[in-house]
Amino acid sequence: MLHGYTPPHRYLPYLSWTQIAELPDRANTVIVLPTGAIEQHGPHLPCSVDSVIASGVIGHALARLPDSVPAFALPPITYGKSEEHLHFPGTMTLTGTTLLSTVIEIGESVYRSGFRKMVIANGHGGQPQVMEMAARELRLRYGDFVIIPTSVWKMPSGTGAFTSDREKRLAMHAGHGETALMLALAPDTVRMEHAVANFPDEFPIKLLSQDGRPACAWTSRDFGPSGVIGDPCGATPEQGQIILESLSRHWAQAIEEVHQLQWIQRPESTWGRTNLAGHIQQSPTA
Repeated sequence: MLHGYTPPHRYLPYLSWTQIAELPDRANTVIVLPTGAIEQHGPHLPCSVDSVIASGVIGHALARLPDSVPAFALPPITYGKSEEHLHFPGTMTLTGTTLLSTVIEIGESVYRSGFRKMVIANGHGGQPQVMEMAARELRLRYGDFVIIPTSVWKMPSGTGAFTSDREKRLAMHAGHGETALMLALAPDTVRMEHAVANFPDEFPIKLLSQDGRPACAWTSRDFGPSGVIGDPCGATPEQGQIILESLSRHWAQAIEEVHQLQWIQRPESTWGRTNLAGHIQQSPTA
């Protein structure tokens, strides 16, 4: 079934339109949109990593919520902006413009359905700026809409307890944390016998990169043929369960706090509205 890791009663598309219309407090009901990607993650992980992690963590978080907290997941956006990995087979990418339009149009559908709180839980490191732009555009259009774009990894995960200092500083893709979490969420898709470690050289201009991560624009093939940027070799399912427990517990707390959140509200008529080209369209009553 479509709900995947999400409990069926927390999966919004399983409700009829009349059930949604009858929800008692749509304005404070939290809608969570997981976003991910389909892109290479080295020879040991499937291309679905970012989408699996985003939907898996959010699904486990929603399962922890008490019944008194109204919150639902939408189906994840499984395709992302993944041009940095397009040199590897299996990478499926949207343009930034297509993804931006998709998130905005989903957000408008959420708003039109009577909801006023949406969290974008992003699992792909190549597109946070797109999510932030979409959230800002939606806020400009609807002054009573609270949209929170953030990374699914934003919460305390405990990953640092299992990783080296080098991993903490330089790992960016298909490393220890992602591998361990996939061993917990989808172990049948992981091939640890093919895991390899690979790190980029530290960026030499310290003023532009204090931790050594590349300050230049990059593609994954810049760092070698494996597609890995980090060291996944020591990851274990037990570590993955610890990471999953921590992420889902903190995400459940965050969703509950978003439900309780009271944020600034302004009537739509007092706001300029923008189009995708970034031009302000003044409301006639502004």
